Amino acid sequence: MKLLSIIATKCSAFALSLIGRGGSLPGSIGLKLDANILKKLTFTGPVILVTGTNGKTSTANMITDLLSTQGYHVISNRKGDNLKAGITTTLLTNCSLSGKVNANACVLEVDELNVRHILPNIPVTAFVVNNFFRDQLDRAREMEQLIDSIEKVLPNYKGELILNGNDPNVVRLIKKAPNAHATYYGIAKNKYSLPKTNEASEGKFCPHCGARLTYSFYQYSHIGEFACTKCDFKSPELDISLYDIDLEKETFYYNNEFFKSPYEGMYSMYNCSAVLACAKFLNIKTDVAKKVFANAPQPKGRNEKFEKNGTTCILNLVKNPTGANEVMKVIEKDQKDKVVCIVLNDREQDGTDVSWIYDTFFEKIIKDSTKEIICTGLRANDMALRIYYGNYKGPLTVIEDLDTAISTSLSKSDNVYAIATYTALLPTRNAILKGMK
Repeated sequence: MKLLSIIATKCSAFALSLIGRGGSLPGSIGLKLDANILKKLTFTGPVILVTGTNGKTSTANMITDLLSTQGYHVISNRKGDNLKAGITTTLLTNCSLSGKVNANACVLEVDELNVRHILPNIPVTAFVVNNFFRDQLDRAREMEQLIDSIEKVLPNYKGELILNGNDPNVVRLIKKAPNAHATYYGIAKNKYSLPKTNEASEGKFCPHCGARLTYSFYQYSHIGEFACTKCDFKSPELDISLYDIDLEKETFYYNNEFFKSPYEGMYSMYNCSAVLACAKFLNIKTDVAKKVFANAPQPKGRNEKFEKNGTTCILNLVKNPTGANEVMKVIEKDQKDKVVCIVLNDREQDGTDVSWIYDTFFEKIIKDSTKEIICTGLRANDMALRIYYGNYKGPLTVIEDLDTAISTSLSKSDNVYAIATYTALLPTRNAILKGMK
């Protein structure tokens, strides 16, 4: 069934491409014909998986560019089809009929819940884990259940674990992987580090003994330097540690070298740290990483800027409290007058439970410089209620039609921020392009 699975996947992918479509359907067909097809593929060179709640797309794409710049021929699911069927589509459409993957390196972004389907079935060289936050409770359930699904496939893993050493929920993975070696990356204490946090945090208790964790400092949410009050679980010594962080200039130092991050925010610095960890593991010089950072494309909807005739609109994806809080910090830095348009959907890919908006500090944008907040999307009224409870005193408007909401926002200010959940992101982007013609 192996050959039939590969042929069917290739043919269906080709047929979809003729009508301008892609997606995971070809992989679904391939898996129907041979459920074990991934185990039957042959790989050459490093195979790197990247997972985590926030930042996996940007991190995986930069690691792909790191390898490409180094001279590897890399296959990756750059468009973000990170479920089992999507990854199968990527691999089978890029392999020979015998099952040999046509590349000497492979980088795959993997949805956290799908790690258990991918990691045991292909020869993974390095497994990169960014962070774990509460996200899409209706799909992912409690974070503990999500982490448990990953831990169950680690006992037989013999590759490298490249772990965020500032996240206790990531550091814990090494305890379940006795045959693996860990490289830890993170960020040293800096002028933005805090002794306390009011943000939603999933790092309060030790994953081993259940005692409370204490923190020397927080970078954001539960990310920081931690230690258990009862057992020996604590932050590991970092193999890659960024320091002298400057979030205004988006610069940092590592190993006495100066770097510039391609993206805004502390969370983006962690993505850079993960890339440098991969570079160290693969013996790739930091100069190559600098080239990657300097030329990194702006992912659509991730702090994407649109400008025309003196009007600027910046679009950001939000999907959980921690990621949304980081977006709020970026907007908060802008002291100029602005209009903010928030698009909240509750489709399956967004997460049907929107209670996370009450764990997000929208208060950071509830200030005098925010001249109006416009809410739209399937749960526009819920979003407006959240802003009302945040004690916003300015104009608060609900507009059901997305195009109208965006065009209204653009007409009221030359400085607009659009915030959208997953299924609203592309429609919002299209509405911005339409409104700025």
